[in-house]
Amino acid sequence: MMSAEVISIGALLVMFVVGTVLPINLGILAFVATFAVGTASLGLTEDEIFEGFPAKLFVTIVGVTYLFSVARRNGTIDWLVAAGVRLVRGKVALIPWVLFLVAALLTAFGTFTPAAVAILAPIGMNFAYRYKLNPLVVGMMVISGGHAGAFSPLAVSGALVLGLVDKTELHVSAVALFSASFVINLVLSALTYALLAKRPVPVAEGVVETADDDPAVSGRPDWRQWLTLTCLVALVVGALGFHLEIGFLALAAGALLALVDMKRQERAVDGVSWSTLLLVAGMMTYIAMLEKAGVIEEISEHAAGLGAPLAVALLLCFTVAITSAFASSTAILTAIIPIAVPLLLSSHLSAAGLIAALAVSTTIVDTSPFSTNGALVLSNARGVDARRFYRQVIGYTGGVVALGPVVAWGALVLPW
Repeated sequence: MMSAEVISIGALLVMFVVGTVLPINLGILAFVATFAVGTASLGLTEDEIFEGFPAKLFVTIVGVTYLFSVARRNGTIDWLVAAGVRLVRGKVALIPWVLFLVAALLTAFGTFTPAAVAILAPIGMNFAYRYKLNPLVVGMMVISGGHAGAFSPLAVSGALVLGLVDKTELHVSAVALFSASFVINLVLSALTYALLAKRPVPVAEGVVETADDDPAVSGRPDWRQWLTLTCLVALVVGALGFHLEIGFLALAAGALLALVDMKRQERAVDGVSWSTLLLVAGMMTYIAMLEKAGVIEEISEHAAGLGAPLAVALLLCFTVAITSAFASSTAILTAIIPIAVPLLLSSHLSAAGLIAALAVSTTIVDTSPFSTNGALVLSNARGVDARRFYRQVIGYTGGVVALGPVVAWGALVLPW
């Protein structure tokens, strides 16, 4: 089995490298590798391989991203953003915090984090330029806000992690996972604001001030937007209060909203995060194949043999943080959690603590300019020296990579 283990992990590493360097979805590579490694090296049949396809998660991601697409097309998302940014009239210092909370709200209700950052980064960078705020602080707080809400049970990342854990003997509270991510990202934002808000902005030479209008729209929601807000509330109540399937609820809500606004919603299905869906489905199918063949169990036993469980947990947190700064956070989470499960089953470590620490360590480094979120902030910055601002983002990310895993491990793993 050792040779099969080496081949399996080697294929996984090759996938990460190729998917990071070349413009090809990692999920496609994962599906190809699943059938190649599964049939040629591990001796599995096609039926056994297909058993690992995450059908439940597929429906969840399709549902929540479709509902978000519908809400964006009927103006509800724009209204929510505008309602948030209108609160800062005359209180410029609150702008980064309002953007943090709006980003957290969007992702907590099912918006995929890069989509939320894509909506708010241009608004935030415009505010930073207009009111002479530090764009590094504004951009990083938008990203942290997105991750603060990203592990709610309604969110794509939250559903992914909870779905992975549900397949094991472990139990992780959805509230604990969400709270851990929210609090650590809140603390990170508070430190960012306190330490960097007053630092000078790397202004580009020859910048001319413009009198842009505030990026907020006035007016009350129309009946479609009120219906959308009602559907979002019903989704939360149904999923959390009655434990109904989130994916089907989201699809039903999206279908209802599309039926009452058919002209505007005929292309709403284009807003489904198909690239994310492909990535998650491919990676989870590959990991499920490795689990079925016993490869994950062997890797975990080797990891557990490296030393004390606490030290191994810290090593895992650093590993995912460094890797995620250059690769897909979703793919990293999908790969690392099954590896951590046997370690948790054979030690006194808290399952909720380690899973939350891994989730936080994987995502807080998405400020990297090599990630979608960091790149969105860089590309939307206005009136700054691009090279100096890039160096600032790199330096900030380096600090997060160095300290983030230690903080997550110390706060979530060590006390238990």
